[in-house]
Amino acid sequence: MARKRDNVVGFRKPFRAVPLRRVKRRPPRPPKRGLSWQQAWHETRPIILTIALVTISIITATPGAYEPPAFLQSARETISGTFTRCGKGRGYYCVVDGDTFRIGKRKIRVVGIDTAEVDARCPAEQVQAEQSTAALQAWLNRGAFGMTARIDNPYDRYGRELRIVKRIEADGREDRLADWMQTNGGARGYLGGWRGGWC
Repeated sequence: MARKRDNVVGFRKPFRAVPLRRVKRRPPRPPKRGLSWQQAWHETRPIILTIALVTISIITATPGAYEPPAFLQSARETISGTFTRCGKGRGYYCVVDGDTFRIGKRKIRVVGIDTAEVDARCPAEQVQAEQSTAALQAWLNRGAFGMTARIDNPYDRYGRELRIVKRIEADGREDRLADWMQTNGGARGYLGGWRGGWC
């Protein structure tokens, strides 16, 4: 039997160092910049145009309900005169009811309100119609006021001119007839179409 040699070392493969791979670092991303006004306009233009078209279509469909923007209104017409009640012996300026008045042969309907009819269906409506007519006459006789209309000069189904009526006070404050009548003259806001009863 062969003897085992104590001084013999088994063969080992020499250690080979593996070179480390360099990790490529990506350059930091530049911070995101806000949109320029040209880019913002380009992205929001469809939304703005849609809103504008919807607004114009609503105003067009209901001419007696809304006051359009200034650029869609006619030139201001200034009225100054004493208003009587319409009927026998009336003057050039007269009041028909709480939302309608006459200037000569012209019949003016105030935009944005509805009031009780003089040809009432019940005593309660008759009382309210008298109060509203008196309130309108009082406002008109406080001094000169201005009227504007939508640029296409709309009329209602009764042939009345639809007008936005307001007065500019000495302090620059705007006194809108429609707002004043709702607060002081028993008028209701009117958005076109069906109107509720007064009885």
